[in-house]
Amino acid sequence: MKKQSFILYFALVLLSFTTVNAQNIPVESLKTDLPENVQQYTKPILENEIKGIFVEQIALTSSNAILDETKDGFKTIYLFFKGEGQVTAGDKNYDIVPETILLPNAISTIKVKTTENDTLHYLKISSKLTDQDLLDLKEFPAENTQNVYYAKFTDCEPYTEPIKSPNTVSRTIMPNKIIPRIAMGTVQTKGPDKVDPHEHPMLEQLFLSLSENNTIVYADEDQVALPEYALLHIPLGSSHSVTVEEDDVMYYVWMDFFLDKKGEEWLKTHKKIEDE
Repeated sequence: MKKQSFILYFALVLLSFTTVNAQNIPVESLKTDLPENVQQYTKPILENEIKGIFVEQIALTSSNAILDETKDGFKTIYLFFKGEGQVTAGDKNYDIVPETILLPNAISTIKVKTTENDTLHYLKISSKLTDQDLLDLKEFPAENTQNVYYAKFTDCEPYTEPIKSPNTVSRTIMPNKIIPRIAMGTVQTKGPDKVDPHEHPMLEQLFLSLSENNTIVYADEDQVALPEYALLHIPLGSSHSVTVEEDDVMYYVWMDFFLDKKGEEWLKTHKKIEDE
């Protein structure tokens, strides 16, 4: 009896340890249906998840226009994921369609305008620059830090990676050396398919789920459904993977926020198509 009690106690201790150490996967859905009387919507997303990174969802309706600013000591990235519009930065206009990235860089204020009878949805991602970031920026090519960076996702450079199948289309939508310690890209495929389990303790990572995405994300013992138009945080250092079932779509933006510039060596696992 005593032996059985000990075994039961030991099993409960193991279960308790597993539960305590299991990691949750933070995910937050984005609001894409606005009431008719709402012309502007702004909401912080996944607050306090990554040190120095601040994410806002913004939506504008009915040819509405706003001036959007980058704060001193920050760099800003705009990811437009739904709707159409136009951005004015300096003396140039940039047409916005779904799945467009824009960085104002040296321009501190931009004008964002929605196309008539449409609603423009985007994420504004602000990165607080460290003292080392400010030093590194001085070493980056001037065209990377001074010129507006603007690209449609589908026009960006494709790459391959060992953890992804040959059916997967991956693109680098924002290379490193534009903002210190940040790079971004997309992953797109149709199920059944997967991104194999892997770990990267040198970086924090967010996923922005795009149109029609319907996947399962795993991190250690946990898993969570990732529907279209949601933002997810991969727990730091976890063994994580993504799967998509038959006839479903995997399509998301990965955002890598490196803890230091040495961690950017991870990007060498991305091989340009022409390099193969």
